[in-house]
Amino acid sequence: MSPDDSAPSDSTTATATATEPAPPAARVDHVGIAVEDVEAAEPTLCALGCERVHRETVADGSFEWATYVLGDASRIELVAPVDGESFLTTFLDEHGPGLHHVTLEVSDVDAMVAALDAAGERVVGYAVEDGWTEAFVSPRNPTGALFQLMEYHDDYGEKGADDALFVRGERLDS
Repeated sequence: MSPDDSAPSDSTTATATATEPAPPAARVDHVGIAVEDVEAAEPTLCALGCERVHRETVADGSFEWATYVLGDASRIELVAPVDGESFLTTFLDEHGPGLHHVTLEVSDVDAMVAALDAAGERVVGYAVEDGWTEAFVSPRNPTGALFQLMEYHDDYGEKGADDALFVRGERLDS
C-alpha cells in the first residue's frame, strides 16, 4: 500500500458541514444482542473469550440484560425477555435472535440529537434514567441499525479502573 492509499480522500470522508453542527465526542459502548435465553446464549460468548461482569432484570420484570467484556474494552450485552410482551418479544418474533442495537456513549446526548436532526436522521425515544440519558436513532436508516445514544450522568459515579462494566473505567468527557 502506498502512503496515498492509507487515508481516505476528501471525497469519501463524511464530516459535518458549516451548516450542520458537529457531533460531540462518541465511542462504541457496547453491542446488544437479543436472545431468547441468556443462560443458553452465554456459552457461545464464553467460548469466544468473553467474561460476564453484570446481570440484572429490569424493575418491571419484562427483560434481563447481561454484560460481557472481551479484551481490554470491548463489551457485548445480551438482552432477553423474561415475562410478558415487550419490545424484545416483538423483535424476536419478527427477526429471531441477533444484533439488536449498537450503543454509543456520547459526551452530550442533546448535542448528538441536534446534530442528527440537522442531518435529517430520525431520533426516536428519549429518556432520562437514573444515571444516564438516552436516545435512539431509528433503524429505518440506510444502515438498518438501531443506535442507542447514552450519556452517563456525573451522579452515576466516576467509574474505577477496575470496574469492567464501563469502557476504560471512566466517563467520556466533551
